[in-house]
Amino acid sequence: YREPFRPFAPSILAESAEEWFDLPHDRACHAAPYMLVVAPFLAGRGERVPAVRHVDGTGRLQTVSSKSNPLYAKLISSFEDASGVPIVLNTSFNENEPVVNTPAEALDCFLRTKMDLLVMGDLMIQRV
Repeated sequence: YREPFRPFAPSILAESAEEWFDLPHDRACHAAPYMLVVAPFLAGRGERVPAVRHVDGTGRLQTVSSKSNPLYAKLISSFEDASGVPIVLNTSFNENEPVVNTPAEALDCFLRTKMDLLVMGDLMIQRV
């Protein structure tokens, strides 16, 4: 239920950030684990991921490294292997409520929405 002007955010493998975004060279923006960096997509890149591209051609990126978050990095790497894109869509996990904070809240949110899949650590729950 997002407004069109407020797109989702891209989670990107840290080592791929400079291949997708025009990052300032005066600081190490390739380490942006908390979605505090907004950067323009490089030409031809943002069009490949329209759900995470702002109307002005930027994205509020979250970089993910195998050192800081190995499971999430492995998920993004697997998606890149399948699609050629080292980016997955990132959003807060909630529906008209505070952000999900516990496994019980995650399951409750999953069950009352139309999500297809819920992944928590090594556990995957798929709607059938």
